[in-house]
Amino acid sequence: MTIKEAILQSLEDLQQPSNNKDVYQNILSKQYYDFKTAKTPEATISALLGDFIRKNDSRVRRTKASNGTHFYYLSKNEQDLSDIPIVSTPKKESKVKKTYQERDLHKLLSSYLKNKNIYSKTILHEESKNSKDDHQKWIHPDMVGIDFLNLTSKVNKAFMKILNKADTFKITSYEIKREINTDYELKKCYFQAVSNSSWANYGYLVAFEISDRLKDEMERLNQSFGIGIIELKANPYESKILFQSKFRELDFKTIDKLCRVNQKYENFIELTEKALAVEERYYQSIEKELNEFCDDYFKNDTEVESYCNKMNIPTEETDNKTE
Repeated sequence: MTIKEAILQSLEDLQQPSNNKDVYQNILSKQYYDFKTAKTPEATISALLGDFIRKNDSRVRRTKASNGTHFYYLSKNEQDLSDIPIVSTPKKESKVKKTYQERDLHKLLSSYLKNKNIYSKTILHEESKNSKDDHQKWIHPDMVGIDFLNLTSKVNKAFMKILNKADTFKITSYEIKREINTDYELKKCYFQAVSNSSWANYGYLVAFEISDRLKDEMERLNQSFGIGIIELKANPYESKILFQSKFRELDFKTIDKLCRVNQKYENFIELTEKALAVEERYYQSIEKELNEFCDDYFKNDTEVESYCNKMNIPTEETDNKTE
């Protein structure tokens, strides 16, 4: 049993609004979880109970006593506790000094994409020929991704390639921004994404912080121009697509131009072609080569937390410390 499962089971046992001490004592008495040498297990329980609320986990609700103490219970038992007032936790703005760089977000995005079986690669504008030309900034994506259609049948996979090789993969372009807070910033970033993604099957504008006030305008732009929008999170696996990108056919003239001006982009396209054309017995070798070429990604949550702390990327934990 995991520690979160132990918390849920304890709330089930207690059958009433309970504070972190109640939950902790129930876990100990029922021996649901072994805290071993943990120095502050009760504080850990308190933090994890708070996580259920902050992450909008529908299984757990909480109420607040007059002395400020929070009590938690299972939402499925709410009808039996109808006289308990529920208090919502408003989202507070981060007070952490934003010193992280835009490119520090690339590893978060690559991890999010890897979790969806999408291979991704950062394309650096300064590595391109004539990189000082401003107009080239409007053809370069920040990151490209390739999603191979996962066909379990070898025969079906070969048949699909014969009929239409383009149906076996989709290429996506990503434009990444730290924050978008105004209508002007949204339009500037969005149309940069439109320009930089014109060659790809799908295009996305990705931002770490997006003002909720811009949702209506984002929806209008998405409906008119088809570029999707992704809200990136410090925990990359909690990132979400706010608006889906619309499919387009590949623009091979622009792809050819990008290949001529940027070596990394050309290498990415070349490896994609190899993966599509290679015989089945050699596929693992090409897949390994593609993995090594693509952007690095996080292997576990500890790496994510360490990276965000190092790069000063705001997380829920750092937000809570400043509340």
